[in-house]
Amino acid sequence: MRTYKIAAIPADGIGREVIEAGSEVLSVLAQRVGDLHFDVTNFDWGSDFYKTSGVMMPENGLEQLKPFDAIYFGAVGAPDVPDHITLWGLRLPICQGFDQYANVRPTKIIPGVTSPLRGVEEGDLDWVIVRENSEGEYSGHGGRAHKGMPEEVGTEVSIFTRVGVTRIMRYAFQLAQSRPRKFLTVVTKSNAQRFGMVMWDEIAAEVAQDFPDVTWDKMLVDAMTVRMVKNPRSLDTIVATNLHADILSDLAGALAGSLGVAPTANIDPERRFPSMFEPIHGSAFDIAGQGIANPVAAFWTASQMLDHLGEPDASTRLMQAVEKVCADGILTPDVGGTATTREVTDAVCKAIRGDNT
Repeated sequence: MRTYKIAAIPADGIGREVIEAGSEVLSVLAQRVGDLHFDVTNFDWGSDFYKTSGVMMPENGLEQLKPFDAIYFGAVGAPDVPDHITLWGLRLPICQGFDQYANVRPTKIIPGVTSPLRGVEEGDLDWVIVRENSEGEYSGHGGRAHKGMPEEVGTEVSIFTRVGVTRIMRYAFQLAQSRPRKFLTVVTKSNAQRFGMVMWDEIAAEVAQDFPDVTWDKMLVDAMTVRMVKNPRSLDTIVATNLHADILSDLAGALAGSLGVAPTANIDPERRFPSMFEPIHGSAFDIAGQGIANPVAAFWTASQMLDHLGEPDASTRLMQAVEKVCADGILTPDVGGTATTREVTDAVCKAIRGDNT
């Protein structure tokens, strides 16, 4: 029996609903595959925890998570808690504390889901965005002085290190090398940001020499938004900084039909610590508790987790079930359907079982 210890952190808003759905699907998948078990432990950290304790997670939170094989994360964010507290109090400390420096966000048009792009169909948009996840614009360095005074100043320092840029470039080139097209686009803004981003470009060119079978090009981030919309077929694997990829991956999710189908993996490629898997969509408090949250992103995220754990067959079975359900028109309102979270989850469980139970 292959047993994996999973730390589930549903956190806020619809995160609770989709992680519950994902945990149920994983249980059904384990039964169907056989010789597979997921030992899921739930942690009640998040905004409600903050309101009672003053922190988003306990001081020894990372130590509690360290023994797990993977972390299955919902979403952070609440209307009555400042966003910088929720993000820097839970998600980012895990990403940075466990050096999950590769944020991997696949995007494709799932059968049954319609892209808002005219004339773009399934297969026309199939990307993987690699986001540098440990430094760059989200390094947490800077400060504020003379608060409340006319001369108040706030600084936000982007940090680019040779080791940080090199390792994310190498990861992106290796990923591009593993995909059929062997094509990578490096996103930059070195025309205006002439220090860190110029170094980013230079290191990309250095790393490229080790991957002669990978074709690559370079694109300014503003022009990249146009290319994603106007010529999606010209892209495959994409690497960008922490901020740039954060923005571009949301655009990618929308172009594929909805953020409700977009997954994320926060990977420690060296496997020193557990990696963390989360849907892109955020806490979405406007629909929380209504039972209409799209669980597909959480299911796809679980598929990424299975791949990372070395269970590719289980991952494939899960994604085949998800694609069958979507192709059959069992869709939540964000992608034009009328199904509830429960109905989509039940349909995916049924497809995994492969019977009519």
